Amino acid sequence: MSISSFALQTNFNVKNAMASSTLSDLMKVRKETIRNCLSDFENEEHRLEKVLTINGSQYINDSKALNVNATYYALESMENTTIWIAGGNDDANDYEILLPLVNEKVSAIICLGENNDKLIETFGNVVDFMIETTCIRDAVKIAYKLSKEGESILFSPAGKCERANESFEDRGNRFKEAVRHL
Repeated sequence: MSISSFALQTNFNVKNAMASSTLSDLMKVRKETIRNCLSDFENEEHRLEKVLTINGSQYINDSKALNVNATYYALESMENTTIWIAGGNDDANDYEILLPLVNEKVSAIICLGENNDKLIETFGNVVDFMIETTCIRDAVKIAYKLSKEGESILFSPAGKCERANESFEDRGNRFKEAVRHL
């Protein structure tokens, strides 16, 4: 089976699909069943979820990215120049691992939250634009104004939700709502 026929083609998902198909094959699951599952699989909400394309720019909700590692895979999967909306409770995150991907793929970072010092310190000299905001709605509006046709706008926080009663689902839904109101 060709990777191009996988429903989810990010490196992370391809690795998962290969492991799953190997295990399924060992368990004697029919190859046709494996093929059908891999080609029909639907991504879960808030996990590299394509929201809308507006003026040729794709908005992607990856609110489930609660740590740097999850955001690494999200950035790795970006095929176009990307505006990255990041931030949240960083819990002493080390963003250094993201430097090569940000340098290669990210044109602007919109820092969301109240303490963005580490994001700014790590990436301030790497991207053309770095803007701070405390509101998802404002972050989406800024991304819209900065974006060019063919770019991706990726909401992948790399941190836990800031408010005690907020979940990644709530945060992702607020992102999607803001995109739909552009």
